[in-house]
Amino acid sequence: MQLKHYFLVSAIGIFLCLPFRVQAGDAITFGVSVSLTGKYAEMGEMQKKAYLLWEQRTNRNGGLLNKKVKIIIENDHSDKNTARKIYERFIEKDRLNFVFGPYSSGLTDAVMPIAETNGYPLIAGGAGSDALWHKGYRYIFGIFIPASRYTVGFLEMIAMKGLHDIAVVSADDSFSKSSAIGTKKWGTKFGLNISFFEEFKVGTHDLSSLAFRVKAANPQALIVCGHFDESVDMMNSLKKIKWRPKNYFATVGPAMPEFYRELKGDAELVFSSSQWEPEVMYGPDDRKTFLEPFMKEYHIKPSYHAADAFAACQILETAILKTLSLDRKKIRDILATMDTMSIIGRYGVDNNGMQIKHFPISIQWQNGEKKVVWPEEIANSAPIIQ
Repeated sequence: MQLKHYFLVSAIGIFLCLPFRVQAGDAITFGVSVSLTGKYAEMGEMQKKAYLLWEQRTNRNGGLLNKKVKIIIENDHSDKNTARKIYERFIEKDRLNFVFGPYSSGLTDAVMPIAETNGYPLIAGGAGSDALWHKGYRYIFGIFIPASRYTVGFLEMIAMKGLHDIAVVSADDSFSKSSAIGTKKWGTKFGLNISFFEEFKVGTHDLSSLAFRVKAANPQALIVCGHFDESVDMMNSLKKIKWRPKNYFATVGPAMPEFYRELKGDAELVFSSSQWEPEVMYGPDDRKTFLEPFMKEYHIKPSYHAADAFAACQILETAILKTLSLDRKKIRDILATMDTMSIIGRYGVDNNGMQIKHFPISIQWQNGEKKVVWPEEIANSAPIIQ
């Protein structure tokens, strides 16, 4: 389905056969670390595919500023220290033209000082923690909705459907805590009662004791603030104690196809927030620009993590074309003021670089398919709320 938004982004593409080392003048070079192993591997693999797709399409359509583009991708293993070393090499040794941010708020936070000190604009295509935008940096720009607003659509939806009591559990990392605090704030604004609110340590896979405490609170909905592992681990722990809340929402994991493949029937009726879904198109050429080529190349549907990575490329590309240069200071200034569209919707940031123009989508797994259920004007299925 298509929203009534107009968007123009120049042709994009990739060149897969350039050598790893690109000599100065041969290509415009972009560096990014993705998590191909470790905690964020599911999301990292999606991002890698999208970056390569953009590279391929851009070069097929003539490149940028009459030059080929080359994205150098390295595996950060979902580790902050590894990510930091990669970006030090990208920026301080290899002197690549540009870099994109890694996945997760924690890894992005680790590499931000390197980009800032060296004057490299950093589009954070995989980070949403509110704390990132309050550090006084001038070179970081978000495309995600901030973590504190991840659950707003779901909270509004259940409040309008007459639910009252919710439980919130959160991993203790920056993104998850921001999501939980935002859930408490917005839940109260919507008139919901937060009957249970508790954190747990990242990496805790058996959450049975926490699940028992949630059960005792008997909420009408449980909101899990975390990443992919937390969304799966909590569902498995609930199954272990033979209890399930009437409504289950998790901030990140359920938006991934792997969530259903791993949990199968237990994933039914689970809600989540998404930055983008294939059914929601913002421009007349979005399907041909990204969705169809992605599915043709990889034979799977992209998650929003792939779409966000592709959008980060589009946004930086737009800034480069507006300045007609590779001057990083000029690019920074354009990114700070630009109001544009990408495949995931509108881009525009506040004075801190935090995304303020994009809006979240709520999804739910129904009969083995991920459905857009909120906002109502773009939904392709009604939410099933119990």
